[in-house]
Amino acid sequence: MLYGFKALTLTYHTAPVEVRERYAFNEAEAKQLLQMLHEQGLQEAMVLSTCNRTEIYYSSDKPQEALLFYALGMLKNYPIEQDKQYFSHISDQKEAVRHLFEVALGLDSQVLGDLQIINQVKKAYQWAADLNMAGPFLHRLMHTIFFVNKKVVQQTAFHDGAASTSYAAVEIADEISTAIHEPVILVVGVGEIGADVCRNLVGRPIGEVIITNRTYEKALELAKETGFRAEPFEKLDECLQKADIIISSVGMSQPLFSKERVAALSPFASFKYFIDLAIPRSVAKEVEDLPGMVVYNVDDISRRVQESIEARKSAIPQVRALMEEGLAEFEDWSKEMEVSPTIKKLKNALEEIRQKEIAKYLKHLDEKEREVIEQVTKSMIQKIIQLPVLQLKAACKRGEAETLVDVLNDLFNLEKQTVK
Repeated sequence: MLYGFKALTLTYHTAPVEVRERYAFNEAEAKQLLQMLHEQGLQEAMVLSTCNRTEIYYSSDKPQEALLFYALGMLKNYPIEQDKQYFSHISDQKEAVRHLFEVALGLDSQVLGDLQIINQVKKAYQWAADLNMAGPFLHRLMHTIFFVNKKVVQQTAFHDGAASTSYAAVEIADEISTAIHEPVILVVGVGEIGADVCRNLVGRPIGEVIITNRTYEKALELAKETGFRAEPFEKLDECLQKADIIISSVGMSQPLFSKERVAALSPFASFKYFIDLAIPRSVAKEVEDLPGMVVYNVDDISRRVQESIEARKSAIPQVRALMEEGLAEFEDWSKEMEVSPTIKKLKNALEEIRQKEIAKYLKHLDEKEREVIEQVTKSMIQKIIQLPVLQLKAACKRGEAETLVDVLNDLFNLEKQTVK
């Protein structure tokens, strides 16, 4: 018997950031929540937590909102009653499955086609699997989603280009890296955009990344997370001298990088590329007039982002077509799973008949003859059961399996059979 797949969701669509961050989970907390749910009787569940959403997917024959809210409140030690209005519960299995598809593929992301979400979904699935809370239903669902995502990546432009300011900055740095071997990158400012830039730089084929910020402790914290190096803001000029690419998101009344400041660099300084993500601008317009200095400003970045977003929007119909194929395939499998117990009972019933009949004759046969009888009778059973199984699966797709199940139950008295 398959339980209904359901979801409790808290997303950027309905909840402000101060509410979302209250219910954000790291790996340890997510696993603790899963363990709590398991102890309360849930056998299959998955917790997805990102900066834009916290969602609990689970299988149960009835809604478990009260249990989920209780567990969330206990784990976060917070009076959840006042936040219930921000949550949504999806009790229909098809809707919950479709929602998870849209989330994992990036169709429901705040940044359309978000490149990070599929990895976050994979982590959530791994956490569930680690605690044996991913059953056959969730395993099949997740692998179907991963397969569809692979086709989306290979066959569409949905994940191409940079659809956010921070990722566009990293994309430009990548392009510059083709001309400069292992460039040194200086990231100035670790607000939301600066922090995203640093996280997107992790694992890329670049040289050293230096992080600086007016509050040094924040730079140190981000450096620890990313594996980069933090420097005090007082050493900005020293860092600037060393850097090939400067990515700044510090907005000030006067540009942080004035023409005079940049001109004061050593005359032996190589080309420098400034990527200015700030409003008001962080790099003075006149800097571009200096020899060897190239400046990308917010307008340059915005044009690049807008082009990527338009390309992603145009790919949505292709993505949805691939998603519908995956949904249809999963729905067929789900329906077949509904008759799986009947098929197993039928096989068991026929196997009982086979064993009873051959037992009458095996004692008169030698070992070789027994093996032949075993092989022949097993083959016969396989051929006998083949057509009913095919008919059952076909009936599933037509939504007519219930009648056939009833007929088989009556013909073979399957109600007394146990599923082995």
